[in-house]
Amino acid sequence: MSLRELIIDAWSWINYKPAMADPERPGHRAFPELNHSWVPEPDRRRLAVYKVLAAYDNNQAGQLATATGDVHGLERRELGDPAKLIDTTLGYLLGAEQTIVVPGAEHAEGRGPAGVDGDEGDAPPPEAVQAADLQERLRTWAEKELWPLRIQQAERCAVRCGDAVYTLAWEPAKQRVLLRTYDPGFYFPEWDDGEQDSSEYPSRIHFAWDLPADPARGLKDRVRRITYELGPIGAATAPGITKDGRAIREQVAGADGDPALTVGDTLHPVTGSVQRTYPWAPGRPSGTTCYLTDAEWLLEDLGGAHDLYSLPADKASHRVRSDGQVLDRLDLMVDFIPVVHVPNTIPDGGEHWGKSSLGTVLQLLDELAATDTDSASASATTGTPIVALSGARLPIDRTTGQPLPVRVEAGTVWQLSESGRMDALDTSAQLAELRQRIDHMLTRLASNTRLTTAGLGSLDPASVPSGYALQLALGPLDSLIAAMRLARAHKYVLLLRMVQRLHQAGQVWPAGESLPARLVWGAHTPTDRTTVLADVVAGYGAGVFSLETAVRMLQDAGYPIEDIPEEIERIQRRAFDQAARLADATGDNAVVREYLQLPEADPIPQVPLIPAAQQLSRSPATPSQPPA
Repeated sequence: MSLRELIIDAWSWINYKPAMADPERPGHRAFPELNHSWVPEPDRRRLAVYKVLAAYDNNQAGQLATATGDVHGLERRELGDPAKLIDTTLGYLLGAEQTIVVPGAEHAEGRGPAGVDGDEGDAPPPEAVQAADLQERLRTWAEKELWPLRIQQAERCAVRCGDAVYTLAWEPAKQRVLLRTYDPGFYFPEWDDGEQDSSEYPSRIHFAWDLPADPARGLKDRVRRITYELGPIGAATAPGITKDGRAIREQVAGADGDPALTVGDTLHPVTGSVQRTYPWAPGRPSGTTCYLTDAEWLLEDLGGAHDLYSLPADKASHRVRSDGQVLDRLDLMVDFIPVVHVPNTIPDGGEHWGKSSLGTVLQLLDELAATDTDSASASATTGTPIVALSGARLPIDRTTGQPLPVRVEAGTVWQLSESGRMDALDTSAQLAELRQRIDHMLTRLASNTRLTTAGLGSLDPASVPSGYALQLALGPLDSLIAAMRLARAHKYVLLLRMVQRLHQAGQVWPAGESLPARLVWGAHTPTDRTTVLADVVAGYGAGVFSLETAVRMLQDAGYPIEDIPEEIERIQRRAFDQAARLADATGDNAVVREYLQLPEADPIPQVPLIPAAQQLSRSPATPSQPPA
């Protein structure tokens, strides 16, 4: 590659690969399918990078090298190091579990029952009840949609390729939102020139891939494209059929012959544009909606003038949804594109794409594979050494009269003359050096990926003097996971907001302003639960933090607490029951107040003992002695 062909972009780290040497046709020898006319030229380099990384993940880097002209590529030994790096990084990223949390939901249970005079007491605020309801709905939806499995699928692809894509779609038959993941190689965002850069949300997104021919069904080679596009709201449409039998959507005419509007849409009196009030934005009409198109084109109908972004509309064959709706600019009744792109790293300014976790260490993985190959060769000569014989009487083949090949086997005896000798080539020193080099590269690999030797499991536990020293050793891993989770934080907030709004559009969830929901990751390193428990008991007992915070700390430390409000309710109910039994046993409300640790300023309730114990609203601290 000459200097004038030097490319610096989001994938510059892979320029050294022969498959990426040609900037105009990357991977044209290894991946000929990228040269199809419909594949946009600016995206071919990105797609080639994804394929190279997939080859490393599947131990096919040697085959890739062979396809690009390396005659020794098939001899390359690949022992799964790239896949281990991907899976290890993924495990630390995801943590022990992933939980959907709506802020404020933990206060939905209130802090106590109503008063004796009809007073509502510390009833939970309405916004807390709404947050708890949304949290329960989201968790129920996540369980039905196999949320942990989908996250595993998408995030592993993000760690390997640098990008992952989620799509959301309303399913009328199931009455819920479907969550699916796509390979980023099928993802083609499109931005308007001069209006927004690649760091903003695109106004048009395509998913496209080849469909191979199926002679048995009479199907030719095709390309399928799914397009989401934001645009102004138009007239109502209905499924129709063209003269040649193609399914399309046609405008619905009213009684006067003019185009009819969808129920609920109105015309703006000044601009004449169609407006719609969405369930999540009451009182704020919008003139924007999202259109969905899903169609196929025959490859033979596409020429050099057509790429993914300019496929001919008159050659399209549109698909039909399960409810009979033709997917030809179908109005999805939402004002956003239900697609979420997740980058693996925080993109540079103006950049859209993330970076693979293998990116900066790909050459190191090549060196490691080459050293493994040399080590295997040295092991062969060490285990079965090369022997030189002098003055030996070799066995003769009686048929040909020629000496038989000499083989070094256990129990082999050679008869040597008086001046004969036998020398063996000793390669054990080279083998030891190669193994030391492998250890050195593994240490450097752990350092450069920031997974650390402790994170990769290659650190000897006996060499760690204390837990604090181990925590310091895991410092780079902590910063790595923090940055990766930061790159994803807003994306999952956006995804959960879309889930809420699609259910509102489907009229199965109550209308109203969208509440923020976020994905909480589990701890990525082991937690000293004993220390956390001691801090919780001391801090809550001293009144430094609330019961809600104490229970959340225990949950984050790995204690089996599934629902914080429910756990708080159990704690309070048990404390009130114990206070009631204490009142029955002692007949003294002052003892009850002391047990519940009520301040001296609070009067002793002048009501029967058991009702008084049930009406106390303060969360008790853990008593030093159980009641008699």
